[in-house]
Amino acid sequence: MTTTRYGALLRGINVGGSRKVPMAALRDVLTGLGHRDVATYLQSGNAVFTDTTGADENALAAALGDAIQEQFGFPVECLVRDAAYLKAVADACPFPAASLQGKQLHVTYLSEAVDLDRFAAIDQESYLPEEFRLGDRALYLYTPDGLGRSRLAEALSRPRVYKGLIATSRNWNTVVKLVELTHE
Repeated sequence: MTTTRYGALLRGINVGGSRKVPMAALRDVLTGLGHRDVATYLQSGNAVFTDTTGADENALAAALGDAIQEQFGFPVECLVRDAAYLKAVADACPFPAASLQGKQLHVTYLSEAVDLDRFAAIDQESYLPEEFRLGDRALYLYTPDGLGRSRLAEALSRPRVYKGLIATSRNWNTVVKLVELTHE
């Protein structure tokens, strides 16, 4: 029997008092789907689990989204990525992650690969020293003054940029923790 360790990334839950998904309930949902070794991290929709079904990432994400809809009564976009992918994203970071604080660096995980044409309307030089770079189904965002003050993050969050994609962001501390949790 093949087992694979995964990270689940839920988009837009437990923000501003709405779309509440308690982490204990999320663990129960994942266990109810037949997953093992389920754990959650923080309250912002990060979970790890071991799958024995052999389903692909998209099927796992769809099943999780359906189960959350059934349990909580609202849709939640989900991405599921295996441990090797999460580690590869961390390893491929184009910024000096080790020298930055975790809240200066973010990764936006994307449901599919994109190219720079999608971001053509964003004049990157006008946002310096903030920067972004594309990776494999991921966008790396460097915000030296933090995400809350980032004009570039605001420009990237416009609906047209991620149209047709599931996109969910995590700060670097969470990126690293998800790698750790999926490799335990």
